[in-house]
Amino acid sequence: MKDPQNPDNPPACIAGLFDHPLALPSFLDEIPLGLAVLNENRQIVLLNRTLEGLSGYSRQEAKGIPCTYILRSNACLENCPALSMQDSADAVCTEANIINRDRQKIPVRITFSVIRDVTGHTVGYLEAVEDIRLLRALNGKECHAYAFGQIIGRSPQMERIYRILPVIAQSDSSVLITGETGTGKDFLAEAIHQGSQRGKDPFIKVNCGALPETLLESELFGHQKGAFTGAVENKPGRFRIAHNGTLYLTEIGDLPLALQVKLLTFLDDKIVFPLGGTKGFQVNVRVIAATHRNLGQMVREGHFREDLLFRLNVVRLHLPPVRERGDDIRLLLDHFLRSYLTRLKKPIKGFSGKALRLLLDFTYPGNVRELRNIVEYAVNICEEDQILLKHLPAYLTDPEARDWDREAKTEPQTLWSPEPQSVIPQKDWASAERTMIMDAMLKARGRRTKAAEILGWGRSTLWRKMKHYGLADTISLKGSENA
Repeated sequence: MKDPQNPDNPPACIAGLFDHPLALPSFLDEIPLGLAVLNENRQIVLLNRTLEGLSGYSRQEAKGIPCTYILRSNACLENCPALSMQDSADAVCTEANIINRDRQKIPVRITFSVIRDVTGHTVGYLEAVEDIRLLRALNGKECHAYAFGQIIGRSPQMERIYRILPVIAQSDSSVLITGETGTGKDFLAEAIHQGSQRGKDPFIKVNCGALPETLLESELFGHQKGAFTGAVENKPGRFRIAHNGTLYLTEIGDLPLALQVKLLTFLDDKIVFPLGGTKGFQVNVRVIAATHRNLGQMVREGHFREDLLFRLNVVRLHLPPVRERGDDIRLLLDHFLRSYLTRLKKPIKGFSGKALRLLLDFTYPGNVRELRNIVEYAVNICEEDQILLKHLPAYLTDPEARDWDREAKTEPQTLWSPEPQSVIPQKDWASAERTMIMDAMLKARGRRTKAAEILGWGRSTLWRKMKHYGLADTISLKGSENA
């Protein structure tokens, strides 16, 4: 039996499987996967038809040539799988790229296996090359349509964000993320970091509204030993900790004016000067800032520096509220339901028709965070195979049923009155929220952590709102958290 492509030499054969030997090249050609047989020196002995088409080289052209010159893969340059195998019996699989004869870059999955003779000695290698371009394309479409990092959505507004995010991630420009509370600004900032070349380096988050000005300056820029009472050792600060990575400044609108000047100086020269120190430290940090406030209005009111806004606003991303994202509400409901069912191991099949209609029509003033909390609450208390209306928080159907309203009516006290009095209905949400905070602080006896738990907020959120309503300095705090 002659090899039609090389009639002068008999073909390689497989003997012992059938009554007659099989021609190895013809046998390998029927396998819909790129295959290369290599000798001990990693020179190509044989290619099958699939790998010929993938690489652009015929088996005659490739024979005797090291595989690195035929496949031209980044795996060959970085860490050849064959070199790491030695006498190992285990196959090695890796994803890489190859450059074919037409200079096209093709993503592939490469699997290396050792070929042994009948005595067990290594005589060569079998290299399987799988084209994964279609798989990458499908995954790319799915990610483009539904998610980027932990951001979920397929509305036109979210798709526009997904399209620009990979480009933004690869730059080092400052980014300003805006959007209402609960829209996912933190997740977006982390997605930008993870998609950048800094992804393996630190991602440091600082809430600018969570600390008093004196502590915030030390937290950001660090301090030297003896800079102030209690500074018993040097502290590097978040900028230096984030070196080569990303510093995420959330609630940038709460940054005091004095620190705005210092941040602006850093953005200009990338040098950090710690408190009490005379020597600056050069750091390589990308700054991402986020806020739910209208910084333009704050500039007009004199509460935020215009030059800092220009410096931060190099790239601006706005996350729309959930009520403007259309079908994303259903997508988010299903996503969080699957997540909590897996975590809590409950046999719930889904939402009832009435519960789903109510959830789809709700405006979610707390945005994605509120939607997630509603689903978590419902999954926790549901003991049936469907989430019904009765399993949803009461305030969805009755705005008067909010927990803080009930507490205010049963314990009608305010901090500014020497005698208990009934709570007067408030004219706007700001007044109502101020009352809620003061009532919660009274019940918690001045402990901010406890008050935040009563309100269902984070401690930093409570502190930010207290500052916003001018309560931080007027409320007399007690206990160990009075700082």
